[in-house]
Amino acid sequence: MTEVRLLRFSGVMRILFALCLMSGPAFAAGCPAPADTSAELTALFEKARTADDFRQGQTVSNDMWKVWLRAPDAAAQEVLDRGMRSRDVYDFVGALAEFDRLADYCPDYAEGFNQRAYIHFLREDYEKALVDLDVALQLQPQHVAAQSGRALTLMNLGRIPEARAQMLTAVENNPWLSEAALLAKGAPLGPLGDDI
Repeated sequence: MTEVRLLRFSGVMRILFALCLMSGPAFAAGCPAPADTSAELTALFEKARTADDFRQGQTVSNDMWKVWLRAPDAAAQEVLDRGMRSRDVYDFVGALAEFDRLADYCPDYAEGFNQRAYIHFLREDYEKALVDLDVALQLQPQHVAAQSGRALTLMNLGRIPEARAQMLTAVENNPWLSEAALLAKGAPLGPLGDDI
């Protein structure tokens, strides 16, 4: 009984903390514009294309994630991190609430939409995932994870030619994506007949 009360208290405290963050001076001032990371990402794409092996390719892929997960300010970073922690423990309702908050606060930050799309995808709500992925890619066209996520979403919607084209774009930017296996012969997005 005491354990249940502690869990409820802990949940209440998390909500109060989130409300304090959302009503604090950082949120009142509004989200700053995301940094222009295009040169940094272009350099990482080149490093990915010239990586000698999987280990190097994975290191570059991880560096790309560090760029995308760099929120515009500390308040946004806290909301993003909290949403990802919720996602990691399969609290999709909590994660969705955080990513909704992030998208509202930072409407120009692609990762808020990409993360929310991932939650929709995990919940098999592919139409909503596609909407958020389209927004993420409009904001950050170089977001390879959103490109591959969009390909997977289109595949699950049965839109195979579009999914294949989107995955080819993602793999061109980062050939070390695990999703590249979907383009192999006989795979769901693989070549048809004798085409390449």
